[in-house]
This record gives sequence, C-alpha cells and structure tokens, in this order.
Amino acid sequence: MRLLRALRSLARATRPYDQEFARAMARRWAELPETARTPGQILGRHGVGCEGTHGVFPKCNLKCTPCYHSRDANQVRVDGPHTLENITSQMRLLNRVRGPRAHAQLIGGEVSLLSPDDHAAALTVMREHGREPMSFTHGDFDEAYLDALALGPDGKRRFHRLSFAAHFDKFMYGRAGIERPESEAALNPYRARFTTMFTALRRQHRVRSFLAHNMTVTPGNLDEIAGVIRECHAMGYGMFSSQPAAFLGDERRWKERYREATPDAVWAEIERGAGSPLDYRVFENGDVRCNRTAYGFYTGDHWTPFLNGDDPRDLAVRDTFFRYFGKVTFTGTPPAHLAVKLLRVAARHPSTVATAARWLGRTTRRTGLLRLARHRLRVRPVTFVMHQFMDADVVAPAWEMTQRGEQATDPGLRETQERLAACHYAMAHPRDGTLVPACVQHAVLDPAENAALRTLLPIVETRGRNV
Repeated sequence: MRLLRALRSLARATRPYDQEFARAMARRWAELPETARTPGQILGRHGVGCEGTHGVFPKCNLKCTPCYHSRDANQVRVDGPHTLENITSQMRLLNRVRGPRAHAQLIGGEVSLLSPDDHAAALTVMREHGREPMSFTHGDFDEAYLDALALGPDGKRRFHRLSFAAHFDKFMYGRAGIERPESEAALNPYRARFTTMFTALRRQHRVRSFLAHNMTVTPGNLDEIAGVIRECHAMGYGMFSSQPAAFLGDERRWKERYREATPDAVWAEIERGAGSPLDYRVFENGDVRCNRTAYGFYTGDHWTPFLNGDDPRDLAVRDTFFRYFGKVTFTGTPPAHLAVKLLRVAARHPSTVATAARWLGRTTRRTGLLRLARHRLRVRPVTFVMHQFMDADVVAPAWEMTQRGEQATDPGLRETQERLAACHYAMAHPRDGTLVPACVQHAVLDPAENAALRTLLPIVETRGRNV
C-alpha cells in the first residue's frame, strides 16, 4: 500500500499540466490588449508574469539618483513581523488571482536590511504560496549575512536554491569601499565579489543560485553598458537587465534628462556588449514598449540566441513549444519532476522529439562545432533584458481613466493604458483584492503608502549599515 501511494503521488507530481495553472494563463491571455497578443507573447501561453512585494521594507541604506522610492521611504524602519504579515497576505491574493505558480520579487527597499531569519522566513512564505522568489538587493552585504540566510541555526541548509537580483550602477552612492564610483568599470570588482560569495556558498554548502544583474541607465552611463556586459558576462550572472531611468519617485533626485537614453539607444548598447543582434520579438513579455528580452547562451565570449527570429524553422520551434509545453509548470518544479513532465509530453507528441533534434543541430552549427569542442561543450545561459518604466505624469491620468472604464483618445494616454493592461509585473493589494502594475504602484500609490508607513513604523533608532 505504501508503494502504491508513493507511485500515485509521483504520478500526480509529474502530471504534465496543472489545470489551475492553465486556467490562470487563459485568464491572463483574455486580459491582454490586442496590441500584446502577438505570436511571441509569453503571457497567457507559458506564464502569468512576474510579481513583486510592496510596502514591506521601503528603506534603503544607499543613496541613488535616480530612484523610484518616494520621499518618505527612508523614514520607515524595517520591521520583520510587519514584513512577514504583509508578504503573507499579498502572496495569498496573488495565488488566488494569478494561479498556483509565478516568479515573485522580494522587493520594496534593501532586502538585506531584514535580519537573515526574517529574510529566510519571507522567502519560505513566498514558496509556500507557489512563488519562486528573487531577493532584490544592492549587493552590499557580506558572506556572513548570506550564510546566515542560507543556513539555519543548526548549520543545515534552509534552501536548496536562492535567487538574487543585484543592482549595480555608478549613481548608487554609499557602497562600502567605493562611496562614489567614478565609472561603471570601477564597480566591476564589486560585481565579481557578489557572485564569488554564491560560488563559495554552493561549494561549501551545496546551495545553488540564480543571479541577475540590474543597472539603471541614464545619459550619464549609457555608453558604459557594453563594457559592463563584455567584462562581466562570465562572472556568474544569468541575466543582465538594464532599466532606462524614469521620472518616478522622489523628484529631488531627478538630475538628468533621462529620456535622452531612449529604449533603442539602450538596446543598441546591450547588443554592442553582447557582440550580437538581439531579436526581442521572438519571445515577448508583455508590451515590447515596456520590456525587451533576448534568450541565449555564451560559449566562451560568443553569445548565441536559442532561437533565430530570421529563421522560420526556429519560429516553428517556438510555436511548437507554446502548443505542447506552454502549460507545463516550469517555475518551482524540481528538476527531476520537470524532466519527467517533459518526457511525458514528448511521449504523447513524438513529433516534438524530431523538432527538438533538428533545432539542436541548427543551434550547434550556429555556435560552431570547433568553438563548442574548444570549450568542452560548456555553455552558460544568459538573458538580456530591458525594462522601460513610465513617467508618473502619464501613468497617473491613464490609470485614473482605466479605473473609470474610459478609453483615452489622446495617443500618449492610449499607449500608456495599453502598456498598463499588458504589464508583466504586478503587485497585490489585499485590502481591496486588486492587482496593480508596478508603474502604478510607484507613480500613484507609493507616496501615500510610505507616508502611512512612516507613521506606523517610524525610525526610532539608528540602524547600522549591513556590511
């Protein structure tokens, strides 16, 4: 009987499709505006999008220009019980509305200002609600903090895997050892130090990691993006995300003509750093006016896309993936269980095996047999991303019209409404049961929310920097 129960449990765990997840994606697709229902659209076909926390620990101990935090953010103390209570209610709503699986960022301020135990508890709550959490940080913490997060008081692993998004750019002031960086290149040793901590964590305690590199882009560092990618792509980051600065948050920190760093200019610099054209229409995450994404891998210093948008055969692979594997829940699924899920789909649809084999042959030729042999078939998946936040002065009126059920006739406001409707990044408000796009959170809701938190959680003591 015990063996039979175990087999039944394994069969359920490796069932290819979760019907609740499939229904959540169908709802997401139905919510998308027509402008976002493209052949490469991921939302509604292989996921519901990304999520983030808010109003949990808005304080940060670096001073950055620009920054989307409101004026009151740094007047709120970091409080573990408040953080856990609010994360729990937000994750509960996200699970109910967006379905059983999604990626979610533990974000709001500087995550390492939480104690390691509170940080670990927050990640656990997120996982309990079907979220794959990623902690958002400036990376200015030490190995002792990371070990205390990853390991319990008994020295045993709390987690098999951790994900962090680390933000590095030269407009962040107050980092230990480099108070005011003169250039992006000056930060490269700190970027390397951050990944080295996770390499040691895996070697010593068998805790795996996924690391994303984020940087805010203004006209003042636009021409340094390529150098960051060239010098840092082999450090251990699986994603490089560039965010053109927007007029959000504390207007006292608006120091440059941010919009001169246009999306096209930023993407061109990313391509220059990658040494390759990056086709962001093969796969799309929401509206391409907000997000551009290119998936691929490095072999040595050579980056190859997983799919070539100029090759109809590769686009057919994409369509096959959406058709047969789109409803498979990759997020949060143990690798062994995921492998069985994929095998079960392939057994049901044998043509997918031939499609995959032909794709592998083409990709191998594009990469180069000699190059692969020289690097002993070692490849490193690295994704390039650009997130374009919108300015508060357009988000606020567009959102107000959306809330009233009105469709704007002004082209600029109409575009903003479309982008908000296709937003890839949502935040939950349990009090009224609503989800809002991140731009709305930062442009419309953060100021009042942080003002209230300043009263609820006033700073009553001086907190040291966590380094």
